[in-house]
Amino acid sequence: MKFSLNIILLFATIGLFLSCGNASNDVYFDPNFGDGLGKGIPVDDCLGLGTGDLVLSIQEQYTTLPGKVSIFFKVSDIDGRPVPGLTADQFTIYEQGRNDACFNTISKSESQARISPNSQIFSNNTLLVLDLSNSVLSSSLQELKNASISFVNNVMPGTTQESFKMAIYWFDGENVLHLLNPLTADKQELITAIQGIMDDISNDPSTDLYGAVIKSTDIASELLTASTQGGKIGAASVVIFTDGTDQASRYTQTAAQKKVDDANPNISFFTIGLGAEIDTQVLTDLGKTFSVFAGNAEDLETTFNDISQRVSERANSFYLFEYCSPKRDGSGENNLAIQVKDGSRQGAVQTKFNATGFTGGCE
Repeated sequence: MKFSLNIILLFATIGLFLSCGNASNDVYFDPNFGDGLGKGIPVDDCLGLGTGDLVLSIQEQYTTLPGKVSIFFKVSDIDGRPVPGLTADQFTIYEQGRNDACFNTISKSESQARISPNSQIFSNNTLLVLDLSNSVLSSSLQELKNASISFVNNVMPGTTQESFKMAIYWFDGENVLHLLNPLTADKQELITAIQGIMDDISNDPSTDLYGAVIKSTDIASELLTASTQGGKIGAASVVIFTDGTDQASRYTQTAAQKKVDDANPNISFFTIGLGAEIDTQVLTDLGKTFSVFAGNAEDLETTFNDISQRVSERANSFYLFEYCSPKRDGSGENNLAIQVKDGSRQGAVQTKFNATGFTGGCE
């Protein structure tokens, strides 16, 4: 076998101009990239699938008697952009038993292949972290509140689902990451909390940006650990908004960046910057999943909407794919390859499963 995925590094910032005018009105985006095959391995060359445009990263897998195989994975393109909305008929299953020189295609209809609801095994938490230092409170608070409410509406499901939760924090110059609203699946509770932000909420006009990054990453890590108890699989997103640079100098940029870089790969980091005083390179590095910058407060809702779309897409690019295997007890350990096609793009991943105890009657 050999690794057949192309790895593409893209270092340029992608500019998106939303209106005519000078640079202060520009909104531009900076994408970041993917996570590999997870627990999977590259597909054997005997299948002849060629170069893949999509990456299937296996998060977990298990079998259930009498013969069901379940694979939980996320799908992204080779630049790390999530691929949501896939359906079971876009997947092809290949199995290789001990008597097979290569893989055999498994019938979609006979295997009852399906994309199953993943709420029972998947938990997704989002932390929205807002800079409420004096510069925001005095000049762009209402725009930030409107943008944050739009973010909540876009990220949280239309109907309450316990597997999708969000918490809101804020920071100023204090050595504290203040809690605005605890983790909840209740969209209206989050909106009410945002609406309640007043311009006198802060007692320290400075900006402890690096401290907020470090503390929010610790919280996301703790939530991920808690949400993955009892066989569950979790993902988290940290979304940080600021209109400036770190002024408190309590923590270093190096310490904040190390915290982000060393975090669990299932924690995504997004940054939103506003105005001329931000350091776009710092925010791009800290927002290693995706970053967006706005020149003025009027563009905040647009930038928050773009980030919310990416947070939602990432959460919805996790799939629980299940099928009934034709392998039976005594066949031992078998190789499994899953290929997905999305238009002209395709990708595949290989793993294995043990068919001990497998019989007919799988549903």
